[in-house]
Amino acid sequence: MQGQNQQQAYDRGITIFSPDGRLYQVEYAREAVKRGTASIGVRTEDGVVLVVDKRIRSPLLEGTSVEKLHKADDHIGIASAGHVADARQLIDYARRQAQVNQLRYGEPIGVEALTKMVVDNIQQYTQVGGARPFGVALIIGGIEDGEPRLYETDPSGTPYEWKALAVGGNRSEIEDYLKEHYDESMDLEAGVGLALAALASVNDEGLRPAGIGVATVDVESEQYRELPEEEVESHLTEHDLLAEENDDDESSDAE
Repeated sequence: MQGQNQQQAYDRGITIFSPDGRLYQVEYAREAVKRGTASIGVRTEDGVVLVVDKRIRSPLLEGTSVEKLHKADDHIGIASAGHVADARQLIDYARRQAQVNQLRYGEPIGVEALTKMVVDNIQQYTQVGGARPFGVALIIGGIEDGEPRLYETDPSGTPYEWKALAVGGNRSEIEDYLKEHYDESMDLEAGVGLALAALASVNDEGLRPAGIGVATVDVESEQYRELPEEEVESHLTEHDLLAEENDDDESSDAE
């Protein structure tokens, strides 16, 4: 009984390490990320691609209100998976830091620098009593010094740089697909096709344009751009990934 009480103490206290060096609340935050629908990032020679599953689970829901793709700065985009409210807080923080850098130094912020600012903020919530970790993971992609960069933020406050990755539900399966088909020399269009195909690999019924978000940041213009629904549908049709019929699913607060 005493051992169970000790276990509960480690379980509830964000500032207390367990005897084997674990922070249970951080691990639970990672589980919250897994409950969200998938987001995918792909780095190509020509830029970065962000694809998100923002499936509309009710015909009464306005699709534009499901926000998983965000513009942090002209040259940086962010995709999220996990708790939407937590993501909004971190996106707002990232946007403020990007503007502060522009005003202070007169130049756009670097993708790596912005990512490290965001994860520093996340990390503070892993060691402060009375708070909880952010239950969200972000994919931060953009152009820095003419080169595409792609990062992941973890609820522990750790940044990782990737060539291609997925966060959220079905991460392992999607990354297995990316490992098999990723090619560093692919162009931006091929990167979009790869990300959509990876997402479709865990969706047996196919993909619907209204339930998919796609954004790119290309090296030439260094501008974040979200693809309109008609263009997304064109990509899905080209790669034979378009769903034939609509299904209604249950709603959730994790996206």
